[in-house]
Amino acid sequence: MKNNNENQEQKGVTGWIDKRLPIFTFMNHNLRDYPTPKNLNYFWNFGSLAGITLVIMIITGILLAMQYTANTDLAFESVERIMRDVNNGWLLRYIHMNGASMFFIIVFIHIFRGLYYGSYKYPREILWMLGVVILLLMMATAFMGYVLPWGQMSFWGATVITNLFSAFPIIGDYIVTFLWGGFSVDNPTLSRFFVLHYLLPFAIVGVVALHLVALHQFGSNNPTGVDVKSENDTIPFHPYYTVKDYFGLGVFLIVFAGLVFFAPNFLGHPDNYIPANPLQTPAHIVPEWYFLPFYAILRAVPDKLLGVLLMFAAVLVLFFLPWLDKHKVRSANFRPFYKQFYWLFAIDCIILGWVGAMPAEGIYVLIARIATAYYFSFFLIIMPLLSKFEKVSDHLPSSISSAVLSKKFDNSTKESYVK
Repeated sequence: MKNNNENQEQKGVTGWIDKRLPIFTFMNHNLRDYPTPKNLNYFWNFGSLAGITLVIMIITGILLAMQYTANTDLAFESVERIMRDVNNGWLLRYIHMNGASMFFIIVFIHIFRGLYYGSYKYPREILWMLGVVILLLMMATAFMGYVLPWGQMSFWGATVITNLFSAFPIIGDYIVTFLWGGFSVDNPTLSRFFVLHYLLPFAIVGVVALHLVALHQFGSNNPTGVDVKSENDTIPFHPYYTVKDYFGLGVFLIVFAGLVFFAPNFLGHPDNYIPANPLQTPAHIVPEWYFLPFYAILRAVPDKLLGVLLMFAAVLVLFFLPWLDKHKVRSANFRPFYKQFYWLFAIDCIILGWVGAMPAEGIYVLIARIATAYYFSFFLIIMPLLSKFEKVSDHLPSSISSAVLSKKFDNSTKESYVK
């Protein structure tokens, strides 16, 4: 009787709160009963994984900020103190440091999934554009965070990247001076980057909230690219996709834990364990791996201003995808030519990342220029041409349900044939 009374009292309190602030109704609608296409595969896990990783990064970042000292004379030593003297400080730093790499891996896969399945097309243009804004904020946050340990690569990376703005005529030098807070990368620069690195993740949270609102306005895209046409095309988000997300989260945490505990410095640069020295330039200045494709584009062009413009354009061109690709079919599964060009583009991005880590000389410059040419050709030439001339595959399903049922029938036919 006591348990029943407690349950009734709990329901009463929940109902009382929900009537005045319908937070439980909101959660039930968006996290439990939310109608979701019934054919989503595991590539749709990466959206929730990105959100979970963002939370991990914010929590570990706040804890690290409590121990960090944003001063050029003390920053490197404060990081060493976190690693050696703070209880579990090494774990916090390795989670935060490798979490940035995992965050970018997840977001890059999320973006390439959207490119493959046409998730940027009508009516999800704003959803896609908000995703690009999140990517830009992530890149700014990661760059400023890389400066904070104040090692050799931190200092010289900040010097090289901030100096790029000087390529802009008239306003370039003013931008550089503003970023530096003076006439060189020094204590004011570190203080500004620390403040911005702390604040920008909360801006990312705000844009993510808008991203989710835009997502729920028209629902998720799906592997067929066909719109939801009836209730038979959808299933409740819980338990079907929460279980799928839990499985994906388990795999992600295993990989993440393996990186943190067994190879924590695998994706870092050894020079960043040397204190910053303005009088000694490293032999080869390279940014973090997730910036390497854009760094390769920057160095592929001999003109500094053009290289900077192309580097920014490599991200900004993503904003215009909904208007560059107007083909009526979303999914690359039913666009044979687009699928081939898409995989060439994926290989091209890997090549750009590899070249970005190499010295800007000899054959590497030629490869970078060819890869850069294909990168922009894919968006600005190939996509518009395919939008006009590529024919639709005969296997395009009429609905999500018909695609799911046809797969079931195909599998049952194969099983009976094997028997």
